[in-house]
Amino acid sequence: MKNKTIAAWLAFLAGPLGLHRFYLYGFGDMLGWLLPIPSAIGLYGIQRVQEFGLDDQLSWILIPILGFIYAGCALTAIVYGLTTPEKWNTKFNPQAAPDAGPGQTSWLTIGAIVLALLIGTTVMLSSIVYSFQRYFEYQIEEARKISQ
Repeated sequence: MKNKTIAAWLAFLAGPLGLHRFYLYGFGDMLGWLLPIPSAIGLYGIQRVQEFGLDDQLSWILIPILGFIYAGCALTAIVYGLTTPEKWNTKFNPQAAPDAGPGQTSWLTIGAIVLALLIGTTVMLSSIVYSFQRYFEYQIEEARKISQ
């Protein structure tokens, strides 16, 4: 029996590692195995910023990848949490009754939804702002070089 609350929390907390996919679909799920790759690429971008500073252009691309992956996993947690018990049990617990307990929404499910919405939105907007800010600062610096 696949529990909706557990799936929502796994997607929110460990989504970039693909743990929610393994929980729901098993270890044969290809997307679960692929999710850590862009997460690692984003972490490499953070490492580059620590090593080379904020002027590293490659990190401007790599860091938002991690942010978008996390925001997507937070959105997945929201979708899992808002799925009706009938749809949840039909998809993930076909042997159970449509209104079985694992598909029910509890306060813990609502907590996962609220935190995923709050933190997922913050991470997504921060990723966008970081990339655009660095890009526009680069454009201004290049324009100064040309004007001199």
